[in-house]
Amino acid sequence: MSRAAVPGLPSRHPIGEQLPSLYADDDFAQRFTAGLDTVLAPVFTTLDNLPAYLDPRIAPTDFLAWLASWVGATDDPQWPVEQRREAVVRAVELHRWRGTRRGLVEALRLALGVHAEVRDDGGSWWSGTAGADLPPRPPAEPLVRVWPVREERIDVGRVREIVRAMCPVHTVCRVEVLPGPPADEGR
Repeated sequence: MSRAAVPGLPSRHPIGEQLPSLYADDDFAQRFTAGLDTVLAPVFTTLDNLPAYLDPRIAPTDFLAWLASWVGATDDPQWPVEQRREAVVRAVELHRWRGTRRGLVEALRLALGVHAEVRDDGGSWWSGTAGADLPPRPPAEPLVRVWPVREERIDVGRVREIVRAMCPVHTVCRVEVLPGPPADEGR
């Protein structure tokens, strides 16, 4: 997409009409300013539509990567355009939930279009006594279970990459890719 000079694009603010009356009938001044109108028309059109360029839901497709860089969103050119737009729109929300169960599930759904659940012991420990023993190790790492929405192949490498990026630094998560919803999903 080009935002350069567009042949025949009229200027909404012709310069010749804004000249003092002395130059209103001057043929050279009118032709000269008409040439400037041709150059400035795309600039005025872009400025008039600036809010549309900054809204990821309606921005030109080639602006999505730029908008994604503003909010730290993932912009994969291989994704469908609507998925790229949603990633930019939801970036701030996903950053807010980063490192949480909800954030991980939403990131997997957005990036890969899969269902996911995260299981862990959910426990925490504290002590009011200085020098107390460390808590026992948790029984297992958190388990991230992923299954397709439709009959599609899931890229395990991408799942692991997203889990690694969205889990807290000190946490090691196990990843399990299922062919369909887990049998114990209803609990």
